[in-house]
Amino acid sequence: MRTVLLMAGLCLMGTVSAHAQDAVKVDPKHYKVELENDQVRVLRINYGAGEKSVMHSHPASVAVFLTDGHVKFTLPDGTTKDATGKAGSVQWEAGGAHLPENVGDKPFELILVELKGKSSSGK
Repeated sequence: MRTVLLMAGLCLMGTVSAHAQDAVKVDPKHYKVELENDQVRVLRINYGAGEKSVMHSHPASVAVFLTDGHVKFTLPDGTTKDATGKAGSVQWEAGGAHLPENVGDKPFELILVELKGKSSSGK
């Protein structure tokens, strides 16, 4: 089963670009901070059918899919990747920049737990 991080999105497939920014700052319509401390930042991510974000980045994260989703990610180099996620699935993401677009015909939602500090590199 193939899952995605949207966010989120939800997929963090790419290298951080100098132009990539914090998703909450550049796209508050889709990204909301639910909790933040010195260890993690927890985002709630919502996309309506056909909605698209802007280029942004996330650190290493864990995604928890609340609904099914079908997302297209545009990476900083212009390449695209399609991905799907199933409600209830959980996925680790290494971090990076992307521009997500919900290409499904239904809204989708997930929780993204961004890791902070030295442990966020996944090493």
